[in-house]
Amino acid sequence: MSRIAVVYHSGYGHTKAQAEAVARGAAEVAGARVALIPVEETEARAAEIDQADAIVFGAPTYMGSLSAPMKAFMDASSKVWAEGRWKDKVAAGFTNSGSLSGDKLNSLVQLAVFAAQHGMIWVNLDLPPGNHTSTGGPHELNRLGSWLGAMAQSNTDEGPDKGPTASDLATAEHLGRRVAKVARTLAGHTVAA
Repeated sequence: MSRIAVVYHSGYGHTKAQAEAVARGAAEVAGARVALIPVEETEARAAEIDQADAIVFGAPTYMGSLSAPMKAFMDASSKVWAEGRWKDKVAAGFTNSGSLSGDKLNSLVQLAVFAAQHGMIWVNLDLPPGNHTSTGGPHELNRLGSWLGAMAQSNTDEGPDKGPTASDLATAEHLGRRVAKVARTLAGHTVAA
């Protein structure tokens, strides 16, 4: 059995829909238990996060960077870092913004560096780019062409019932499944120190 925590911030509900898709994908893997944790609840649910085998971090990209509530959560994790509580846990990330690029890669890099500072093991998306040939289209997985984590795009004038797109949510589900499989594999091969 592996425990997966999906820790996320969502300003308008779009990134919450993406977080739910990551959680759905992870829950499809046999033996995975998934906890969906908004950053506003992380202090009260710290034990759940600490006990997780994998933590998937997600937040919207605002002005080319992670949202302030996610960054505050990251900054507040210094005690966790000092105690090495997340060392060797599996980590991954996802982000959403209004434009196709929106500098989402910068947000994923921030999350990957954050995980590295905690000594975590980063899991990438492991999907080829979609929507990159004359016969492809926006319905394909990884339509935004990310390797580091799952990206999504949501129109800023529409609510979460209209976006992220179905392909972006399916890409997030893929990330969730991948993280749960890696966590399960690593948990089954723990080596005594």
